[in-house]
Order: sequence, then structure tokens, then C-alpha cells
Amino acid sequence: MGVGTAEQVIASSIVTASPAARAALRVRLAGLLYVTPAVLWVLVFFFAPVLIMAGYSFLPLDANGELGSVGTGDYRAFFAQGAYLGALWNSIVTTAIVVACSSLLAYPFAYGIARLVAPRFQRIALAAAILPFWTSYVVRSYAWLLALSPTGVINYTLRSLRLIDHPLILAYNPHATELGFIHFFIMLNTLTIYANLVQINPRYALAAQDLGASKWWGFLTVTLPLSVPGIAVGAFLTIVLCIGDYVTPQILGGFRELLLPQLIMMQIQRQLDLPMASAMSLILTVVVAMAYLAMQRWLKMARL
Repeated sequence: MGVGTAEQVIASSIVTASPAARAALRVRLAGLLYVTPAVLWVLVFFFAPVLIMAGYSFLPLDANGELGSVGTGDYRAFFAQGAYLGALWNSIVTTAIVVACSSLLAYPFAYGIARLVAPRFQRIALAAAILPFWTSYVVRSYAWLLALSPTGVINYTLRSLRLIDHPLILAYNPHATELGFIHFFIMLNTLTIYANLVQINPRYALAAQDLGASKWWGFLTVTLPLSVPGIAVGAFLTIVLCIGDYVTPQILGGFRELLLPQLIMMQIQRQLDLPMASAMSLILTVVVAMAYLAMQRWLKMARL
């Protein structure tokens, strides 16, 4: 083959490849155009507020209540105050209890829908499971407050059965807060676990039984490990929503054992100390980030 023939072949291949390259470029530009609004939304309404909050956290107020010089005074004050650390600890403990209880209670519910309910009735069962999401979050919290009050349905039932002589103080304590959280997050965990369970082939457990495993052992060694991603996703969503929640602790928990979100609101509403509130918020964000890093191996959408 001569030199001229080789040059013609190369030129021909370039010409024929150009339309494909232009088409690929148009596809990439179209994809970039589609994601631009979402990226701008995240930048403006997430990253920008976080950066502003981070800047405020390093500008502690001076004696006159005005922004002072750049420093870490608010962070040092936070870790030096037992009340602040106690609120952070209360938030972590409450979140851990809620995650554990809601996951344990949601798993049998999700398993029953996925494995025991006929496929044509599963949508109805799921609709019944998410009914609490159809009501206002504040309304649910006040409904629990009424149920837990001295004249509420729980105390009334216990007194009618002559199990108690005086009403129990069920509201305005950490357990009331945990109960309100668990009621809400059971449904959230049910959805994530169910979404994972329906993708697990039931024949895997049957194969384990054919190899000599009992139904219970087959569940523990096959179904449960395969459903861990659904449990992890529900648990992480519970952590994110629970540890930063202000409404439920304020309505049901009272002021006996404050959670960190309550302290943040007090810094804003009563103390007008935006830098300290920003520092507390960033500390709470770091806690959530640590939870994500600890659970990230299970938080992959491809495993759901």
C-alpha cells in the first residue's frame, strides 16, 4: 500500500468519525445542561449556607454582643461547657435508641409485607404503612402529647383497669421524645427494608434449606445479610432526620434534658448568638458525616 493510499484511508476515517464525535459531544453537553439546575440548587441552597455558617462560627461575639475577631472561641467554649456536651451526648444517645428500635420494629413489618402478603395486596399494605406520612409532623407530635398527658388515653386506660392510682408522668421526658421519633421512623425504615427485600430472590433461602439449613438459619445466613443495605439506608436516614430534629423534642421532651437542636434554637432566639449556634450546627454536621463514613460501605444504591 502506497503512502498516498494510507493518507487517504486516515483522512477517510477522520471524516467518518467526526459525526460520531460531534454526536457524543452533543450528548455530553445535553447531560451537562440537564444537571446544571440541580448543581446550582445545591450550591446556592446547601454549600453557600454551610460556608456562611462556617464563617460565622469563627467570629465569636465580643463583650458588646458584636462580631469579634476571627478565632475558635465558640468551639473552645462548647467543649468546655458540660451542658453543651451533655446536650450533644443526649442527641447521640436518643438517635441511637431510635435507630435501634425503629429498625428492629420495622424489619418484621417489612418482611411480612414482602414475603407473607400476596403481591397484589402489597401496595395496599404499603399505603397503610405510610399513612403517618400523610399527616403533619407537628400534628403527630401534639397527638402523642395528648395521648401521654395525665388525662390522656394511656393513663385513662391504666386507671380504668385499676393498674395505677395516680396518673403517670409520661410526657416531657426523653422517653416521650423517643416514642414520637420511633412512631415516625418505623414507617421510613419499613419502606427502605421492603425495597431491599423484594429484590432478594426467595430461591436463595430455599437453596439453603435444600442444603440442610432450617428456615430460621437460612434467614440468618442468607436473607438477613442480603437485606443489610436496606437496613443501613433506613438507619442513616433516621440518623440524619432524628439528630437534627427540633420539633419533637420541643413538644414531647420539654426542657429537662435538652438535645443539641434545642440549644441551637435557644442560642438564636434567646441569646442572639449566631456564631455559637453556627458552631453547634457544624459540630452536629460533623457527627452526621462520621455516621456516614461508618456506614458508607452499605449506602450504595446499587445494593438496594
